[in-house]
Amino acid sequence: MIDGKKVIFSGMQPSGDLTLGNYLGALKNWVQLSDEYMTFFCVVDEHAITVRQDPATLRKRVRELMALYIAAGLDPEKNCIYVQSHVSCHAELAWILNCFTYVGELQRMTQFKDKSAKHADNINAGLLTYPVLMAADILLYQTDVVPVGIDQKQHLEITRNIAERFNNIYGDVFTIPDIYLGKAGTRIMSLQDPLHKMSKSDENDNATIHLLDGRDAVIRKFKRAITDSEAQIRYREEQPGIRNLIDIYCACTGKTPQETEKEFDGKGYGEFKIAVGEAVADLLDPLQKRYKEILADKSYLEGIMKTNGERAEYYARKTLRKVQKKVGFVEKIR
Repeated sequence: MIDGKKVIFSGMQPSGDLTLGNYLGALKNWVQLSDEYMTFFCVVDEHAITVRQDPATLRKRVRELMALYIAAGLDPEKNCIYVQSHVSCHAELAWILNCFTYVGELQRMTQFKDKSAKHADNINAGLLTYPVLMAADILLYQTDVVPVGIDQKQHLEITRNIAERFNNIYGDVFTIPDIYLGKAGTRIMSLQDPLHKMSKSDENDNATIHLLDGRDAVIRKFKRAITDSEAQIRYREEQPGIRNLIDIYCACTGKTPQETEKEFDGKGYGEFKIAVGEAVADLLDPLQKRYKEILADKSYLEGIMKTNGERAEYYARKTLRKVQKKVGFVEKIR
């Protein structure tokens, strides 16, 4: 805990364009947490380089993601939003934790297997030790709870294992983090394959709504969304395409699935798709305007990166010094 508040940590990679799913499933809920929790939200650029990145593009995307965090409603004075590589403690702790992590544990990680298959020409050590860096990210801030998706749950489990292993040897050093069990984020599925999650890496552009898509593009993609032949707007498992569109509409308007069914009773899919597209475009419009303002103010954005980077460094360094002392490192003369 920090200042009497439990700590939450999370982050996103600056690779690809954030989607409607990222916003409704994560960012929107992050905004609600800052009153109750001490929050650390990171742009995890160190994680991004397990896959080859164009340097200029990566730098650009880091700034853009910081701007999107703020545009989405994360107040940089209430939330510590910062760039991972600006806090060297992440990499320093990761090396120490590597020495308390077993290779077999890492080789069993589903994401390592998946990424190795996708990037067979670049199976680097970072792909294998990615979960250790993620553990360092979380443990540095004595994090109490971590909001994670299903695809990251395995990484939180290994984080807990590493922390417990270290604590069993050296005493009560790390807080053992739990999965955040607050209000679940809306799970947004692909518009072209509603059985799979909307992804920023989807090769089919019509499958994904990006946060910076213009109104015309948003409505066009919803018009092309996959539905079914039942021609009924019902919130049922048997209609995954329509169910997904109802989820999106409800998340944007605050209505319930039952209210949505009643509103569009007897109406066709075409009319419903346009209504969903309009609701999404209306939701994204103020975010996009604020994003452009932030990105245009270079000194403002860089000031936040500097101030919050120093703030994160302060808390991270406290944990790192404790860990270094426990493992026997000589304290640096300052």
